[in-house]
Amino acid sequence: MTDKGAPLLALDKVETRIGPYHILHGVDLVVPEGGATMLLGRNGAGKTTTARTVMALWRASAGSITFGGRDITREDAPTIARLGVGYVPESMGIFSDLTVAENLRLAAISGHLDPKRLDVIFSAFPAIKRFWLGRAGTLSGGQKQMLSIARAIVEPRRLLIIDEPTKGLAPAIIANMIGVFRDLKATGVTILMIEQNFALARAIGDTVAVMEDGRIVHHGSMAELADDDALQRRLLGLSMSAHQ
Repeated sequence: MTDKGAPLLALDKVETRIGPYHILHGVDLVVPEGGATMLLGRNGAGKTTTARTVMALWRASAGSITFGGRDITREDAPTIARLGVGYVPESMGIFSDLTVAENLRLAAISGHLDPKRLDVIFSAFPAIKRFWLGRAGTLSGGQKQMLSIARAIVEPRRLLIIDEPTKGLAPAIIANMIGVFRDLKATGVTILMIEQNFALARAIGDTVAVMEDGRIVHHGSMAELADDDALQRRLLGLSMSAHQ
């Protein structure tokens, strides 16, 4: 077990190639335990590829990935999940023809749902309980995103990797999610999040890494980046204050 604040996840000179495309060019990324690290950058910078490479959905062609001090570079996705890593893809990854309950049972390692975990999920996302026996495909976009996050936390997780959870969601739902992510952090869950919503990034982020052209070009405090308009414009091409 690592100490709080020590690296839980670390990527060292990670490269990823997908067919003829060289996407990641030596990514160095450290995610401290016990907080939220925001992974920011322009579209096409390599953020989703980084998340998928950590989860072994795409293989690193060079470099190393460690989780909790263990080298997971060559592990497969099920093994990484069993180590305590949950993943919420941008595509949400739910099964539309199954009920909400069936989606959660599939995500549980044993196939059985822990009542205490369900209480946490129902408290965070009341709609999950309300539509428990309904088909997931009939949910609204925000409810589907809630289900996707619920699937990732149906088992205790040390690390949650979340790819753009607020994309296309209404401000009221985003405000609710900020509360959920803060509550998860309070329980000791570490979060690595790809996000374009700067209000959410500022609200929950402790550290931030900025990607450009398949590399990490900045790593530091989220608060420092949020307070420095010039740095934001240089790294991201825009000001956070203008995109809340």
